[in-house]
Amino acid sequence: MSVLQRQKKKKSILPGFGLSLGFTMFYASILVLFPLAMIFFNTASMGWSDFIKTVTDARVVASYKLSFGAAFAAGIINVIFGTIIAWVLVRYHFPGKRFIDGLVDLPFALPTAVAGIALTTLYVPKGWIGQLFTFKIAFTPIGIIIALTFIGLPFVVRMVQPVLQNFNAEIEEASASLGASRMQTFKKVIFPELMPAILTGFSLSFARALGEYGSVVFIAGNMPMKTEITPLIIMTKLEQYDYAGATAIASVMLVVSFFLLLLINIIQWWTNRKFVHS
Repeated sequence: MSVLQRQKKKKSILPGFGLSLGFTMFYASILVLFPLAMIFFNTASMGWSDFIKTVTDARVVASYKLSFGAAFAAGIINVIFGTIIAWVLVRYHFPGKRFIDGLVDLPFALPTAVAGIALTTLYVPKGWIGQLFTFKIAFTPIGIIIALTFIGLPFVVRMVQPVLQNFNAEIEEASASLGASRMQTFKKVIFPELMPAILTGFSLSFARALGEYGSVVFIAGNMPMKTEITPLIIMTKLEQYDYAGATAIASVMLVVSFFLLLLINIIQWWTNRKFVHS
């Protein structure tokens, strides 16, 4: 085989790469780009002053703060406990392990409305769990965070779990043989390997929580300025046939979410470059 033929073979990574790439771009455009473009197209039908008035309304701004704050809090909680759950499932053997491993994926399969009703029933003041507390959980921001934590937990567990499974145990043994404690081994050896997966799980959990509606609308109580999330306001405007107002608020959520996820991806890239390839 000549040098030119070898170079051509290296460039062609996949058979029919041009056709595959074209189909991929077409498919992504139909499912993602065109629907998102329609949001901005509908928003453009309203004047700039009406747009500013709609997206900066006090009720809408309060919903922004609640939605982003609750989604961020739920993501942090899922990072902590999701990593612990993944560690237990990988490193320990105990009765019922397969059952718990399958239970992690339950939020994926369970309809979100069913999850919302179940959580509300548990956390109302007279519920099985709610009656154990002296303060209200349901119909407060705490209840919203619990619902968002519930639906986002599998993302962190399923991101971290494969990394732990593929982690080379000999590296831990070498660290221990050099006199490192378990905490030092985890901090210096294991955690840097887990960091990219943890950030990926956080970003997925955060993004999922931002757009969640079904599991939150029941437990939130939907009190304006207090427990009203942004997706609910968008649904309310759609029910009132205010399509321009709904897409205006949705466009703000979309732009802010995009930049937040972009920032998370940059941090993930930097972490992967610093810790994994160092």
